[in-house]
Amino acid sequence: MDNKKPLATKIAIIGAGSVGSTIAYVATLKNLAAEISLIDINVKKEEGEVMDIADGMCFVETGCVKGTDFASARDADIIVYTAGAPQAPGETRLDLATKNRNILKSVFKKIARFKNTAIVIIVANPVDALTAEAIRLTQLPRGRVFGTGTALDTARLRTELSHLFKISAQNVHGFVLGEHGNSEFVAWSSVTIGGIPTAKLKLLTAHARTEIETRVRQEAYEIISRKNATFYGIGLITADIIEAVLFDQKKILPISILVENWNDVDNIVLGVPAILGRAGVEKIWPLILSKQEQKKLTASAAMLKKYEV
Repeated sequence: MDNKKPLATKIAIIGAGSVGSTIAYVATLKNLAAEISLIDINVKKEEGEVMDIADGMCFVETGCVKGTDFASARDADIIVYTAGAPQAPGETRLDLATKNRNILKSVFKKIARFKNTAIVIIVANPVDALTAEAIRLTQLPRGRVFGTGTALDTARLRTELSHLFKISAQNVHGFVLGEHGNSEFVAWSSVTIGGIPTAKLKLLTAHARTEIETRVRQEAYEIISRKNATFYGIGLITADIIEAVLFDQKKILPISILVENWNDVDNIVLGVPAILGRAGVEKIWPLILSKQEQKKLTASAAMLKKYEV
């Protein structure tokens, strides 16, 4: 069976910084589209990233990688938004809210209109607040605008547990939920390792859980303090999300989406597990949280509501 995407598939990546260019590179390696466009206000940087990636086109099946202007995103099938001020050492993602919201508004004004069938994926931080703004600005059908949410945090959780149990991270399943930030939490009731619920694993004590959850929450700050930015992990995560959409994989991933009456949380954008397919978010997964986890989700939602406009 030929499982390739239609040849017309186009991915537009807004922002040619470390995150945007890494996403473009990974998408090129994975042959996710016929055309990958990088768009940045810094044309010189955009051109350099395109030239660097294009040097390897003879090794992949991707049709082309090119630099374009904001208006060219109007006919893209997937629009990945990474533009904005970076998170500085000691700065929380929510500290970025006001300035990056203004940048988002400016960029979307330049794009002006989106295809009704387009999928918009927000990567820039604070991802939950920016996703909420993008939903309002694009007016696209429900589920076609979402953010990377807690997918990266969940990947970090899987890695931490794989180290503890000395197994592949691919055998760890579960979710980090809520804000992609300081109020996020591990939904331990959802976590299984090789099919075994964590509650039945003696090695995962209450102390171990607390330490792992803290490391997951602090990982971004630790990386930023050492190399000033995070981009490899989020690059792979975003490519995985794009792949789930383009191949209609029906994959369940914890992404930022507008939640309505889910585990006592309503009318807020935050990270929850959702089914991703060709139309975007098809359904929020009906995961039942424990009462303690519901309280954490409610607290995270309350934190995010403080930054609504």
